[in-house]
Amino acid sequence: MQQQQHDAQQELHTELKDYIFTSESVSEGHPDKICDRISDEIVDLYLGKDPESRVACETLVTTDTVVIAGETRGPDSITRDDIEQAARKAIKDIGYEQEGFHWETVNVDVKLHKQSVDIAQGVDEGTGVDTNEGAGDQGIMFGYACRETDALMPAAIHYSHAILRALAEARHSGAIKGIEPDSKSQVTLEYKNDMPVRATSVVVSTQHADGLSQDDVKELVRPYVEKILPEDWMPPEEEFYVNPTGRVVIGGPVGDAGLTGRKIIVDTYGGAAPHGGGAFSGKDPTKVDRSAAYAARYLAKNVVASGYAEGCTIQLAYAIGVSKPLSFYVNTHGTGTVPEEVIIKALQETVDLSPRGIREHLKLSRPIYARTAAYGHFGREPESDGGFSWEKTDLVDGLQKIIG
Repeated sequence: MQQQQHDAQQELHTELKDYIFTSESVSEGHPDKICDRISDEIVDLYLGKDPESRVACETLVTTDTVVIAGETRGPDSITRDDIEQAARKAIKDIGYEQEGFHWETVNVDVKLHKQSVDIAQGVDEGTGVDTNEGAGDQGIMFGYACRETDALMPAAIHYSHAILRALAEARHSGAIKGIEPDSKSQVTLEYKNDMPVRATSVVVSTQHADGLSQDDVKELVRPYVEKILPEDWMPPEEEFYVNPTGRVVIGGPVGDAGLTGRKIIVDTYGGAAPHGGGAFSGKDPTKVDRSAAYAARYLAKNVVASGYAEGCTIQLAYAIGVSKPLSFYVNTHGTGTVPEEVIIKALQETVDLSPRGIREHLKLSRPIYARTAAYGHFGREPESDGGFSWEKTDLVDGLQKIIG
């Protein structure tokens, strides 16, 4: 049955060459992304004090209110005031100084408590059913890479992120006036022979200062979209939508409540690849929802960068308290230059996929997570302090030596 399903997937992929596909992104000021940022600031706060800290942190925001809940295990020196200040810092960095949600005056309610000893015993090395450090939970995680962009990311999500990031950078620098933090984008692309050739429509909805008309906002946004999309990719004017409802003065948590972990497709591949269902933000790297998804992207990207496929999907599965992956699946979607079982064997020889192995190989036990909260966890440039280490292509030489 599994082979039949695999063959059906391959057949579908080979038949579907010309199509239209859409992905969306949301900005750092979107209410859900404010929550992701606050939760990841708290992860960084703990890891910065002790790299063995455990954090599972959820945030809710609404008008004049931030609620932080979850479980931690780490230095007792971290106080509720430290956590509150981390939340205020996040809100200030994003740029919220509006009536109803201002970093200085918002009420921050901290409801964090100690991690369950029942969870801890399954994760800590030498306890539970496995004598090695086990996964922090059960679950499935996916990674993906493809040749649609230089970042080896699907093009629609890549450009959706880039548009909002360009607008945010211009807002922070003062290069653009009247655009506020809360915004969304959506890019629809036409594919020919499995590669994107143009945008058929672009949507940008952004919070803005009172007094600006819909046309004013459209002309503020236009140059940033034109700069991000490849040459001659702009859609027809009638398919370039900016604030289609006409007015978005009320935005952020005043307009809509937010929660950590509600933008899992925005965080990953924009719907171009499967998702295991687990969110990333607010979780320390013992949680395989986060670390194994990073590892799966790392492996898939290196397979594509090595030239063994034009596109690659990888799935890993784990059980709480068990150190080894329960399954390891690779699909090159009919584009592989070697059999998938050869790729699996080479990857298993190259990287230890236990939770500890992933964490040590990618150096994940560091305060590198607040920066991941907006504009995608994947397709970013690796940074000198270890941020986005899962975007490196440093396995290429090793894979080529093993596979040939």
